[in-house]
Amino acid sequence: MGDINKTIEAFLQYIRYELNLSACTVLSYRNDLRQLQDFLSPGDAAAFNPESVTTDDLRAWMVHLNEAGDGSRTIRRKIQAARAFYRFLMKRGVVAANPAAEIELAKFKVPLPSYIRPETMDELLNAPFNTGDYQTMLNRTVVMMLYETGMRRAELIDLRDADVDTSRCEMKVHGKRDKQRIIPFGQELAEAITAYRELRGKVTGSFRPERFFLRAGGEPLYPSMVYRMVHRSLEETGAAGKLSPHVLRHSFASAMLNNGAELNSVKEIMGHESLAATQVYTHITFSELKSNYKLAHPRALKKEVNYGS
Repeated sequence: MGDINKTIEAFLQYIRYELNLSACTVLSYRNDLRQLQDFLSPGDAAAFNPESVTTDDLRAWMVHLNEAGDGSRTIRRKIQAARAFYRFLMKRGVVAANPAAEIELAKFKVPLPSYIRPETMDELLNAPFNTGDYQTMLNRTVVMMLYETGMRRAELIDLRDADVDTSRCEMKVHGKRDKQRIIPFGQELAEAITAYRELRGKVTGSFRPERFFLRAGGEPLYPSMVYRMVHRSLEETGAAGKLSPHVLRHSFASAMLNNGAELNSVKEIMGHESLAATQVYTHITFSELKSNYKLAHPRALKKEVNYGS
């Protein structure tokens, strides 16, 4: 076949713009395929010929990755990259079969998502703060927005000012794969948004900016900045464990389900592709229910009885 590097780039363009996979996934797949090239054609990646690759070759690559210290999750993704690449080659008539199709991917236990208890979030969001300090107002609004809408960090950064409607208490969010969804919110967040907008206009000089969240100089936020804002805010409450923007998304879901929200409604608000992604939060709520039972029920508190003879 022709230039393998051009073929790989064509594949990456395909999954980015036709399949709408994220830029992060595209970058990971690019690195994975480069590694496969280096493994099968050491010293001369351009000589890599995907038509000659066998299932045994890919299994040997998996062993090599494992010995190099890659975990099962990473190896799983790399094989998925190879599988997707060969599906693309089959679609173009370059190969007749997919050597990655018969490889059984490693299964691993999915840990329950971390979350912050509602009382801890109430303590944080109800605490008095300096309403005239822009950075303080920005931090608080970011944390409140993440916790009360369940949106992703990237969605928060890309949120457009015109898409936030306080009169209707709803906002339009651009999610994964360029899908849009409407998220409702409460009056408390609406009031916080109005206060933030007023101070943002005074500080940045921009009263109708494109992006909703801006730094004091008028620039948009960026991922590591949002992480630090959330981490420091949650750290002040004494919360333990992982303190990230995504933990606030988990906290939103568990709070909604614990308070009787319908599973499908939570799925739609969070922008999940399927109910399976949302159902993991029912395990959180059941886990807490079980824990509360063991702490509260008189029979659960009793020492184990020996029923032996």
